[in-house]
Amino acid sequence: MNRSRREVLAGIGIATLAAASSPLLKAQSTTCPFRLSVINDEITQDFEHACDVAAHDFGLHWIELRGMWNKNITDLTDKEVAESNKILAAHNLRVTDIASPLFKVDWPGAPTQIKRGTEFHANYDAAQQDRLLDRCIQLAQAFHTDRIRCFDFTRIQDPRPYRAAINAKLQQAAERCARHGLILLLENEMTCNTATGAEAAATLAAIPNKNFMLNWDPGNAAALGSTPYPNGFDLLPKHRIGHCHCKDVVRKPGGKYAWAPVGSGIIDWTGQFRAFHRMGYHYAVSLETHWRGAGTAEASTRISMAGLKKTLVKAGITGC
Repeated sequence: MNRSRREVLAGIGIATLAAASSPLLKAQSTTCPFRLSVINDEITQDFEHACDVAAHDFGLHWIELRGMWNKNITDLTDKEVAESNKILAAHNLRVTDIASPLFKVDWPGAPTQIKRGTEFHANYDAAQQDRLLDRCIQLAQAFHTDRIRCFDFTRIQDPRPYRAAINAKLQQAAERCARHGLILLLENEMTCNTATGAEAAATLAAIPNKNFMLNWDPGNAAALGSTPYPNGFDLLPKHRIGHCHCKDVVRKPGGKYAWAPVGSGIIDWTGQFRAFHRMGYHYAVSLETHWRGAGTAEASTRISMAGLKKTLVKAGITGC
């Protein structure tokens, strides 16, 4: 049974002390070679319950923040940020990154392939992106993480006339993040202009800033029909991968796709995890299941996390 709010908040001091003084707890937190994580609102919008599931049912020490209480993380008040930090401390959870909606908007004047709607309670236009980046920097500092996730605008029918300007915008954002000691993570996303491994490699080559890294999402790449591992992964500069989203995909008739529990789709996650381990990757592997086949977000994420952990064991990776 989920603990009461009073019990959780009462344990803040104990959790903080244990994190600082217990060798066993420290050993447990470094056993897994990756920062195994889950995006909080893939479980529930109830942030306290999401943290309880992540820490006590999934055994995690890391969590990725995207939204809570039916609000995008970038819309949280200062009071809600403080409350969130208390809940994180009570569950001994650290934040992998701010999973922001930065640059997940239309590029002004460009003919897009899709019609963009509101996603994950985010509703910003192109003119608001600079202020949104400022807010993301504030949130990264408040939640003690060095990473901010972004995109590169709604997928354009022919991006070539716009690509140089998009790259310049991303580079400017990376430079602003660098001044605060932060890493800007570009997610390859099937509805944006960088979706596949090949496209990600090209974008990284065009923006050489060391703090501009990739949030590698094999599921998003597979959704466009590519083979993310090994084909797409082989094209990537491995030292530029700073985060990974974990989901799975099944093919459907007519070239369509659907999400699936991790380990039950077409993505070779076993091979991907082995490759990560060989190269010494030690950043986040964060579950973003998207699959809802179990009826609810929480039930579906529980099944997908079980599949993720089984796949890690199959890859010879223990302690996660």
